[in-house]
Amino acid sequence: MSDFEHVFEKPPEGAAADWTIPQNWSAYTEVEHQTWDTLYARQMKILPGRACEAFLNGLKALDLNAGGIPDFDVINPKLQALTGWTVVCVPGLVPDEVFFDHLANRRFVSGQFIRKPDQLDYLQEPDIFHDVFGHVPMLTDPDFAAYMEAYGKGGQRAASMGMLPNLARLYWYTVEFGLMKEAGALRIYGAGIVSSATESVFALDDPSPNRIGFDLERVMRTLYRIDDFQQVYFVIDGLEALKNETLKDFGPVYERLKGQDDIAIDAVLPTDQVHTRGTQAYAAKGGRFAA
Repeated sequence: MSDFEHVFEKPPEGAAADWTIPQNWSAYTEVEHQTWDTLYARQMKILPGRACEAFLNGLKALDLNAGGIPDFDVINPKLQALTGWTVVCVPGLVPDEVFFDHLANRRFVSGQFIRKPDQLDYLQEPDIFHDVFGHVPMLTDPDFAAYMEAYGKGGQRAASMGMLPNLARLYWYTVEFGLMKEAGALRIYGAGIVSSATESVFALDDPSPNRIGFDLERVMRTLYRIDDFQQVYFVIDGLEALKNETLKDFGPVYERLKGQDDIAIDAVLPTDQVHTRGTQAYAAKGGRFAA
């Protein structure tokens, strides 16, 4: 977390008690709008045939290619009409309890800033392109919208039970880096993948990572890394199945998880449904876009 610039211990000056701030869309520079357009155009050369139908439909429904950084005052009425969600601006990474409260009330938090032109290929801290291009189109899908609301409500409970690390893994391996089966192939729905030109290819095409069928408890036990391509991706059968998994009572799940060992990020278990057994060659070379 030390590499992140937009981290605060309490709401900074100008932020409301719930950490929201005005987007101040008129203050974006032409360079910042051009950065959005460049990133958008680059991703749209890659994602057709790779991203799931719900994501591509969401892009069109919200018209995120209208020119420059989207104005939340323009996209929110469209999103709210579809699923009751809105996007709110925050100054950076917010505390867990704030994040969960917003999700539980169908508000998705987005950073205000956009990466600099020399950071197009990699940015560890999520910016408005990751948050809005990567996440928000999926919120136009009713099943995914319900999943995210349930996740927010579940986060509040997990925090009270000391199970946040396990719940965070579920978010990581679904919302950020999830794959699904669709039209007889694997498709991307995770925001961390669809907003990255390199991982959009790596996640589906590279022989290195394991691709394993989604299992809730397996996912909640699996370690992850935040600074490089993933060594494992979990594959769901569809968004309705993902929603149904989250609407379960996690209490018994948490009880079973207590005392169990974490699962290594590169592990393949005898009980796994293996779509692809990866070579792990990328990680063995040291990662971070190793040749």
